[in-house]
Amino acid sequence: MYTIGIDFGTESGRAVLVDARNGQEIATAVYAYANGVIDQHLPHLDKPLPPDWALQDPLDYVATVKSTVPAVLQQSGIDPAQVMGIGIDFTACTMLPTRRDGTPLCTLPQYRDNPHAWVKLWKHHASQPQADQINETARRMGQAWLERYGGKISSEWFFSKALQTLQEAPEIYHAAERFIEAADWIVWQLTGVETRNPCAAGYKAMVQDEGYPARAYFAALHPDFADIVDTKMSRVFAPLGSKAGGLTAQFAAWTGLPAGIAVAVANLDAHVTVPSVKATRPGTMVMIMGTSTCHMLCDEAIQTVEGMCGVVRDGIVPGLYGYEAGQSGVGDIFAWFVNHAVPPEYHDAARAAGLNLHEYLEREAARQKVGEHGLIALDWWNGNRSTLVDGELSGLLVGATLATRAPDIYRALIEATAFGTRIIIEAFENRGVHIKELVAAGGLPEKNALLRQIYADVTGRSLKLAGSSQAPALGSAMHAAVAAGLYPDIHAAADVMGKLKADVVQPIPENVALYDQLYAEYKALYDLFGRTSPVMKRLKALRRQQHGE
Repeated sequence: MYTIGIDFGTESGRAVLVDARNGQEIATAVYAYANGVIDQHLPHLDKPLPPDWALQDPLDYVATVKSTVPAVLQQSGIDPAQVMGIGIDFTACTMLPTRRDGTPLCTLPQYRDNPHAWVKLWKHHASQPQADQINETARRMGQAWLERYGGKISSEWFFSKALQTLQEAPEIYHAAERFIEAADWIVWQLTGVETRNPCAAGYKAMVQDEGYPARAYFAALHPDFADIVDTKMSRVFAPLGSKAGGLTAQFAAWTGLPAGIAVAVANLDAHVTVPSVKATRPGTMVMIMGTSTCHMLCDEAIQTVEGMCGVVRDGIVPGLYGYEAGQSGVGDIFAWFVNHAVPPEYHDAARAAGLNLHEYLEREAARQKVGEHGLIALDWWNGNRSTLVDGELSGLLVGATLATRAPDIYRALIEATAFGTRIIIEAFENRGVHIKELVAAGGLPEKNALLRQIYADVTGRSLKLAGSSQAPALGSAMHAAVAAGLYPDIHAAADVMGKLKADVVQPIPENVALYDQLYAEYKALYDLFGRTSPVMKRLKALRRQQHGE
């Protein structure tokens, strides 16, 4: 008996074929989105997009399924009739406007030239003014649900993006008969049944025990926004691990799978990773590290934590409160540095050493002692998700001299992201949510030994590694197994199918002491530029002015 998990990431989608009897991964396939991240201009137009936009093409998601599923079947050589179900996970909030039948507006000729008709990717930060309005209005109206999100709603979230569409492109807003998470949209395509998953709704669309905020609140944001939930969304959610529907005949023909097999209700990439690493009990923080990092943990009690992305009952696993926090840029920061700021001599040296540039810089940076480079960085190249929840913040490097070299900066950027994680840990612990150990999943910790050690040293905690390099896809395959009836719940599936590596990274005491000193400097800069000085926001305002916004 097998299931397939499909993980839709920022740059690509990947499928994993898993033996549901033991969690063994049989085959993997990756599809790089043809249009990737659309942040410069629409694929068919030369007109530049404004700053902080990040879009995608929903047809890339369909192409992912059509490409990867046949590939894993071919690699494995198994009889497709042995595949019992499919589960998917997605970045979030990644959302799009569609017609009532699910047709994306960006595929219709009359709307194709309007950027608001396209998918707004999770890291679309151009809706910060709308997030500010959402937060100010919620505080003014005394909305109790705001505390469940650390006191601030992010520009990355559902209603920030929907409100931006209404305010900047009302014709698109009114033409949209549905606004929907891309995770739910692809499940809709796979099954022909529109469902909404409670994970995305709880963490990205302000749904708590009493449901969505009241109509009066949405009306206060904009009169035309009052009925968005009832006219363009849904108040009904399908439980995680349940069956959204059966695979359509069309997708069966495209993929080679039997029609009618179970398709699980959609889930989010970070949240679905937690059971894949057996972290279904309190005390463990799971870091899903890629272009950004999501920090996930479960606890028996509910607390309000500064800048958390949300806390939702049963939001990750049944029976516990699921907490989410995060950093908007991690791997993206390292990639920016390698792609745009490393001199040619390092490219040459990396080639001579038979290493890629990341590997070469890691090797050189690992030769340094803690603090040797004399640098401190703030990890806000893509804004701050937690604890400040402010997409208007930007990166900072302090301490550079004429002696500063590329490996110094590379190490400082890794350290900055580790300091950002420590800020998040302390925010939780200050509210009584205790974190004993860390588990890291994703390509970054898998590939970068220096990063793993720095995170252990900066946080002073042991660091375990996911047993799968495709942990989100494995988690989706586990949910598919539950949806297909192979396990009674995700706890049972995690016990059998989840996995961790045997090796554990332990903090080095002398490094911990030195990083405590550097962390104090990081916190001083964090508070100064995040809470006191408006210089970063003034610079962004000037940038927008020069772009003619």
